[in-house]
Amino acid sequence: MDFNAFSSKIQFKFKDSEKALLERAYNFSQKAHQGQKRFSGEEYFTHPKEAALILARIFPNATTIAATLLHDVPEDTKVNLSEIEKEFGKEVASLVDGVTKLGKVRLRNSKDKYYVENLRKMFVATSKDIRVILIKLADRIHNMRTIKYVKKEKQKRIAEETLEIFAPIANRLGIGEWKDELEDSAFEIANPEGFKKTKGILETALSGRETALKKLQRDVSTILKTEGVKFEDLKGRVKRMYSLYKKLQRYDGDVNKIYDLIALRVITQSTADCYAALGAIHKHLQPLPGRVKDYIALPKPNGYRSIHTTVFDSEKNVFEIQIRTEQMHDEAERGIAAHWVYEEEGKSDDINSIKVQWVEDLQNMQDEIKNAEDFLQALKIDFFQDRIFVLTPKGDVKDLPEGATPIDFAFSVHSDLGFFMMGAKVNGKMVKINHELHSGDVVEIIKTKKPVKISQDWLKQAKTSNAKHKIRHYLHENQSGIFNTLKNLIKRK
Repeated sequence: MDFNAFSSKIQFKFKDSEKALLERAYNFSQKAHQGQKRFSGEEYFTHPKEAALILARIFPNATTIAATLLHDVPEDTKVNLSEIEKEFGKEVASLVDGVTKLGKVRLRNSKDKYYVENLRKMFVATSKDIRVILIKLADRIHNMRTIKYVKKEKQKRIAEETLEIFAPIANRLGIGEWKDELEDSAFEIANPEGFKKTKGILETALSGRETALKKLQRDVSTILKTEGVKFEDLKGRVKRMYSLYKKLQRYDGDVNKIYDLIALRVITQSTADCYAALGAIHKHLQPLPGRVKDYIALPKPNGYRSIHTTVFDSEKNVFEIQIRTEQMHDEAERGIAAHWVYEEEGKSDDINSIKVQWVEDLQNMQDEIKNAEDFLQALKIDFFQDRIFVLTPKGDVKDLPEGATPIDFAFSVHSDLGFFMMGAKVNGKMVKINHELHSGDVVEIIKTKKPVKISQDWLKQAKTSNAKHKIRHYLHENQSGIFNTLKNLIKRK
């Protein structure tokens, strides 16, 4: 494949200067990797080229694509980083350097200090420039696509690393398309028994339902046309394997409790049409009470927007229906990269628009948590765990890990609020401070005028590293105060 064939696969019109940059990067990388082979026997250059195309599909930024083409050059060839900087400038070189550092991250026992330090490097790099992690994710996707050529014992490590680190990051960035592929390709290798069992459950559950879905598709199309609701498309969606596996664990393996096993997606022309479609569907199909989720009014922490409702069809089968615009669907697949395309059209070098809150939280965590084990635990809970969003009484949204309590909420609202918390209300009702919060809860903290006495129990009930860090600091300070008082009393005697 020459450069023209490569660029023709990218559905984006670049400026002449951008196209020239890409052609230079393409030719430079191809020459640097000349003579090198992959485990598959292919030319090594196939890898950076394919990784660049994977990235370009969701994020057609010339500088980032150029860096993807060059991302393995300093690590695997005689060409060093200073030569790349001389040829392509500081920005491209900085991205390549960031990806090179991430290449040293390997999944190890959590007690391995180098593993934790490499994770630190990874997240520091992410914090500085989110494009570094986009390149690394594209690199990992292509490696997973060709993993069959790697030795069996290495395959398992790569798959586990993909499930524990890379797929959750893709999810946090809202890139559903990448998350799904990484999870499903890694799942079969990392947990073959779990994969086989889940596949059997899915195949059994799908028998008969696909016919019902096609009928529902026809019925919903008729309903929307009858009610005058404009829509672009209707399509079915079967739940992904790894996603189903995780949900089955929550429901003790009972697939009948999973209502979104098969879902119908309604793609509308506007946000107003989303709500009109919801009203029309509920007029003709009986909704399941308490199953309407409005992620348009209240988006998920990763930016996901859609309306979900669960309905009974004419045969009393239960189906989930997802309603969203084309832009919302694109954003669900491409995450922050899609936001950049929609908001920064024609500003290919302006990257500030894709900074996200959790990246800032990462930077703060880097400063606060120095202990390697605490840092690793905080990553697993605060950044890799499934997220919920809860609201303040004023409607501000707080992004917390699943299982969070009012203690975590209080410290997320204000650094000192937890120290003045005597109780909490959730959805208008008093609850204990260790009450488990759920998405959509409205939480109000009942304050005292003076700081409350915090016990060791608070440490057990808190889930976030932020809350735990502040509680530990408080306990240490107060314990130190007791010891100092005792010392002074002894001295006086």
